[in-house]
Amino acid sequence: MPDFSGSLWAASALVLFYCVFSVTAWRNYRGLPRLTLLEQKGPDPDCMVVIPARNEEAVIARAVRSLPHDTVIVVDDDSEDGTAEAARQAGAGVIKAPPLPRRGIGKANACAAGARVLTSRWVLFTDADTRFEPGFLDAAVAAAEASGLSLLSIHLDPEYHTFAEHVLVPYAQALVFCGANPRTQPGALFTGHCLLVLREPYNFLGTHVAVITQLAEDVKLTALAERHRLKLAIARASGLGHRRWYAGLRGIRDGMERHAFRFMLVSPHIGVHILLAALGAALWLPLLAWLSWDGQWGAAVPIAVLPVLALRPWYESWQRALAAPLAIYWILPVLARGLVSAVLGRPLVWKGRTVRAVS
Repeated sequence: MPDFSGSLWAASALVLFYCVFSVTAWRNYRGLPRLTLLEQKGPDPDCMVVIPARNEEAVIARAVRSLPHDTVIVVDDDSEDGTAEAARQAGAGVIKAPPLPRRGIGKANACAAGARVLTSRWVLFTDADTRFEPGFLDAAVAAAEASGLSLLSIHLDPEYHTFAEHVLVPYAQALVFCGANPRTQPGALFTGHCLLVLREPYNFLGTHVAVITQLAEDVKLTALAERHRLKLAIARASGLGHRRWYAGLRGIRDGMERHAFRFMLVSPHIGVHILLAALGAALWLPLLAWLSWDGQWGAAVPIAVLPVLALRPWYESWQRALAAPLAIYWILPVLARGLVSAVLGRPLVWKGRTVRAVS
């Protein structure tokens, strides 16, 4: 005789898991302070922007044009395409990154070079695959000054271009915020994709030169700031800034590897927590099969839509959320590969360069 009670108990446990997963992830994300669009009343903020760019011809102009005129320095990190010319045409100042030092990482090297030529009170470091709404820079600087911050990391709203991005990135976001709490472990979520720094304390830390050998340079910069008791915070752009998280399936794979290394640096248990959450979510299909085998159709129907309901807040629409079950199984090998690479210290290919993660 099939054990009907066993499948129902398992279904109850899975519902509880998805409720905890969904509430924890969404609470951690929504707990990030929001940037607020300000009414322009005074002069522009004393802030310049540095964009390190390597082979970003397709997107660099959009990023430059979305920021105030004459505020952007693009550091061409040995690009093999027309990145530099596209940036100039868009109105940015362009400099060439200096040669990489031994074991140096291109992004940190380019950020340091860009900041070196600026004299502004604030410096915003951001990536080429971003774009900003009018007023973003004012809102970011005002938020940092109001809170007396030295560093402010801003999570930008994700943009999706491919089917894989539409399916995987929202679920990846949910996993990250389920595993990392910004209130207790800000280093795990402190990202250099959009990082505002106050020049004086940034120089005191040694600029990006101090972390030039680090693949997760933002994590190390955060650790330095915390060691010297500088005030830092994380915020979310809330419609004022946008970023393409990863480009296609390969970009998602490479990005997850880098994030896995980040979590291993900050706290290994975050990576383990995320992996366990992903494995727990993946119990959905076996349990659905078990309930169907037992003929528990009254329980099987709600379980069938459980991932869609739990993950809907992360997707743009109900139609997109229908792909959530696909994301649950698609991302497992990507996540496992990233964690294994982080644990074993395997070299990673990043922006066309083979680099070895240094902790």
